[in-house]
Amino acid sequence: MELRFYTTAGCHLCELAEALMVNTPMPAPVPVSVVDIAESPALLERYSTRIPVLQRTDTGAELGWPFNRDQLLVFLT
Repeated sequence: MELRFYTTAGCHLCELAEALMVNTPMPAPVPVSVVDIAESPALLERYSTRIPVLQRTDTGAELGWPFNRDQLLVFLT
């Protein structure tokens, strides 16, 4: 499983979500690719009011902010 982290520069909520991900102990390392929504008009339209958003590449499931440690761990299982 891999994650996409939809974000953009200057997003303080994205910084909070990133800190949560970094500080949450994971059972196994999970690769995360960071996607700046400002680089794509389609992504900007889809996520502009929803970021930060995590997306699982295996299922397409999305977890939008706000989320906590427990919700993140459930999302990853």
